[in-house]
Amino acid sequence: MENKKYYGWKGFFPLLTFLAIYLGSGLICAALGYGGDSFKQVPRMAALVGALLVCMCMGGKERNLEYRMDTFCKGMSNQGTMIMIMVFLLAGAFSGVAKAMGGVQATANLGLSLVPTQFMFAGLFLISAFMATAMGTSMGTISAVGPIAVAVAESAGLNLALAISTVLGGAMFGDNLSMISDTTIAATRGCGCEMRDKFKMNGVIAAVAAVLAMVIYTVVGSAAELTGDFSYEFIKVIPYIFILVFALTGCNVFILLLAGIGVAGAIGFATSSFDIPGFAQAMGSGMSGMYDICLIALLLRGVGGVAEELGAIDWLVKKMHASVKTRKGAEYMTAGMVSVFDAAMANNTIAIMMAAPLVRKVVAEHNVAPKRAASILDIFSCVVQGIIPHGGQILLCVSLTGLSPFSIIGANYYCFLLALVALATIQFGLGRTKEEKEGIRMYDENDEVVALK
Repeated sequence: MENKKYYGWKGFFPLLTFLAIYLGSGLICAALGYGGDSFKQVPRMAALVGALLVCMCMGGKERNLEYRMDTFCKGMSNQGTMIMIMVFLLAGAFSGVAKAMGGVQATANLGLSLVPTQFMFAGLFLISAFMATAMGTSMGTISAVGPIAVAVAESAGLNLALAISTVLGGAMFGDNLSMISDTTIAATRGCGCEMRDKFKMNGVIAAVAAVLAMVIYTVVGSAAELTGDFSYEFIKVIPYIFILVFALTGCNVFILLLAGIGVAGAIGFATSSFDIPGFAQAMGSGMSGMYDICLIALLLRGVGGVAEELGAIDWLVKKMHASVKTRKGAEYMTAGMVSVFDAAMANNTIAIMMAAPLVRKVVAEHNVAPKRAASILDIFSCVVQGIIPHGGQILLCVSLTGLSPFSIIGANYYCFLLALVALATIQFGLGRTKEEKEGIRMYDENDEVVALK
């Protein structure tokens, strides 16, 4: 196909259609009184079908329907996307097996049995942070620890909004840092860095915010008396510890997750938590929980491939190159873009998958380390996810407490502190690598990573 027409910003019409259908339908349903289910009435995948139809209509006479479909499919078959989907599925299988053998409840009870009552709110944050980091899911963490926090607050007459916000903050801490979180997987694959490197960069920022949050929770919280049975079998916590420890050694993520599934399965058999069919069903159930995000990733990548072929990506990169003059500007642009996408989509993983390919060339041009770009994407997507009233995490907290989403958001100190620490990191250039400071280029002429620093 010679002399093809390039559409510039109009090449984003499929992506804009996706956003318009999903966000527009959610706002309309909210106005009609659907409440917390407003953004569930038109699923994201249905909105992506609308984007696919627009993709098939764009391209002009020089791009026939077969060519357009080929372009869409080539976008979906991107190697990075395929690897990301495989990691999603294996992470789901591990989570399913670990949960089936009783790991979730054992981990929660272990933490609760170790927390002094005078530090109950700070302790709930710490327990939630560990669980979310180990399990890779903020929703699962809130579902497991949230009811306990509510019961403690109600029985002791404590601030209910503060109690559930400690769980929410800890859940977002782990969602941001976990090696098997879908946000980490999407950010590291999108920026081309190792999970271990991103964890170290991201971990320092998150740890500072977490310590400050725990100080606040300790000061404003009150002691409460824990009642109930919090017995646990430590052996059932081992699979999560295994994942955390070996992930930091730089173990290949596929080997790590397969080994984690094996460890969780062996413990499940040893403790009679399940038999062979139960083990297989737990793996299948965990993987099936990832099907939606896998399909969305494929369709989004297909839409992105069409936008790139129509010249939209090049147009955006040129515009950003013209407006972004410094390394600091590139980092602020990255934070802003993923924040806007997350506020619109109410899904931090999808926001990262949308933003990563758009900012990659700009951060490469300004020599921002891949791990730094991945950290910024993940941090700000999790910050926004923890403070938007239509986000799944906030809505789950609302369903557990009956409170207004805004009262919970106002008490979610961790997310606000995380944003402040991250902004300070960008503003003052904290944590920059030697290669960044000396201007050593870490990308080749095709913007592929040369050194994973």
